[in-house]
Amino acid sequence: MERVRDVSELPKAHLHLHFTGSMRPTTVLELADKYGVRLPETLTEALTGGEPPRLRATDERGWFRFQRLYDAARSCLRQPEDIRRLVREAAEEDLRDGSGWLEIQVDPTSYAPRLGGLIPALEIILDAVETTMRDTGLGMRVLVAANRMKHPLDARTLARLAVRYAERGVVGFGLSNDERRGMARDFDRAFAIAREGGLLSAPHGGELTGPASVRDCLDDLRAHRIGHGVRAAEDPRLLERLARNGVTCEVCPASNVALGVYEKPEDVPLRTFLDAGVPMALGADDPLLFGSRLAAQYDIARRHHGFTDEELAEVARQSVRASAAPEGVKTKLLSGVDDWLSAPAA
Repeated sequence: MERVRDVSELPKAHLHLHFTGSMRPTTVLELADKYGVRLPETLTEALTGGEPPRLRATDERGWFRFQRLYDAARSCLRQPEDIRRLVREAAEEDLRDGSGWLEIQVDPTSYAPRLGGLIPALEIILDAVETTMRDTGLGMRVLVAANRMKHPLDARTLARLAVRYAERGVVGFGLSNDERRGMARDFDRAFAIAREGGLLSAPHGGELTGPASVRDCLDDLRAHRIGHGVRAAEDPRLLERLARNGVTCEVCPASNVALGVYEKPEDVPLRTFLDAGVPMALGADDPLLFGSRLAAQYDIARRHHGFTDEELAEVARQSVRASAAPEGVKTKLLSGVDDWLSAPAA
């Protein structure tokens, strides 16, 4: 049997992790008990049984069910100490998986009602990130994401807020939720505000709908990175464009299968992207619901797509290069990748 290196020891950056979805199952259950939150039975069974819930979000009903479970978990976050716990535990999990840099994505409007308003909510999150960085040593920043199910004016408000806190740890602006709802062009002004304020443009696209949504992110939102983007594999010319312009796709293999975008891990177009020269940053998306964290995504690339250690190292490099990490952090992580690759396989 071929000897391979431990992917959890491979230095990497994690660029696609949602805030609520980063929680540990045990944390959700403890907080639900603390606050008397009655979780959906399917969620409780999944969290206690160790198996992710069966989800299929490729139709409207399936996406609604996914959102219902997500909202139930979010409702357990009620106090600043809950936010601090979530951030610390997310960092601990990432460190265990070899991450040296984490950009966690959050829509602060979702937490504002229980945390005293939009600005207090974001400040609590940013303070938690700063404290966690200091205590754990993990490089960590925040990507503020608008919800495409809400009015574009709400997105502009969030974009201005994100720019205002760029010096406090916000590095990017995203657009999440069901990409079948709300055209990318409706949010172009919000993204212009974010880009003019020096933030990365990182909207979701090319997950639940096809290559056109990736093109819309490029044309209308001038994306630096694409959240998911896997459906670009269906359009060779789009792949060429992504590769030529160095636009990184934040690919989340376990999530793609869990939500029914692809039937099997082997169907996720990781090899297609690699062969086309499209930069990739593997991400866990929502490990709370999908059951696997960052290192597991690299293991999927190895087990189901035959990625060699050299190829896994290059994917890790791509994640670092696409991040908003300071140059010194990037240099250290890239050097760590080389060290991982030069070490004898176990």
